[in-house]
Amino acid sequence: MRVLLVEDDRMIGEAIRSTLEEAGHFVDWLRNGIDAEDRLAESPFDAILLDLGLPGQDGIEVLREHRKAGGDTPILVMTARDGLDDRIRGLDLGADDWLVKPFDVRELLARLRAVVRRRGGGKRLGAGGIELDPATREAFRNGAEVQLTAREFSLLEALLLRPGAILSRAQLEERLYGSSEKVESNAIDFLIHSLRRKLGEDSIRNVRGVGWTVTRDA
Repeated sequence: MRVLLVEDDRMIGEAIRSTLEEAGHFVDWLRNGIDAEDRLAESPFDAILLDLGLPGQDGIEVLREHRKAGGDTPILVMTARDGLDDRIRGLDLGADDWLVKPFDVRELLARLRAVVRRRGGGKRLGAGGIELDPATREAFRNGAEVQLTAREFSLLEALLLRPGAILSRAQLEERLYGSSEKVESNAIDFLIHSLRRKLGEDSIRNVRGVGWTVTRDA
C-alpha cells in the first residue's frame, strides 16, 4: 500500500514511517500542508495519514481541498485536538477516521486497515485465477496461498485494480516507490519476473513497448 504521511513533528513522523515500512507499506512523508496538496494533485495514494497542525496549510484545509477536488483517498486524521467540535468538523469534511495523539502504533495500523477496507468494500481483487486480499495482504493462485514480498503484492494489486488495462513502467513505478526513492531501471522487470515465477508465466502479460496487464475474467 502506498501511503502519504503528512506530519511536521520529526520524531512522530520517523516513528510512524518506520512502523508503516515494517508492515510492508511504502511511505511518502511530507511536513507541510501546501506540499501535501501539491503531491495529492500529481500522485495517487492508497491512504493518507494527516496531521492537522501543519505549517503552510492547516490539515483541515488539506482535507477540505482534497475532497472538494473529488479525491476519494481514505484519510485517517492524527491530531492532538480532541474536542468534539473538531472531530465533527473533520468527519463532516470527509475524514474516514480520527485518532487522538498520543496513540499506540498498533491502533494506527488497525485503523488504517479498517478505513482502506471500508473504502474498498472489504472485497478481494481477482482475475485469471489470482486473488488478493488488500486487508490481510494475502495472495492466492487457484485457491492456494502464495507468499509475496511487499513490492510484489503492490505491483500485482495495481494490475488487479484495473484488469484488462495496460499499465506503463512509469505508472507502476509511481505506484510502488516514494518520490524521493531512487528506482533502478530494471526494478519493474525484476518484480514481474518474480511474480511470474510464483504465479505462472501466463499470470501477467506484456504488451511490448506499452506495459503490462492481467487478463480480465470473462
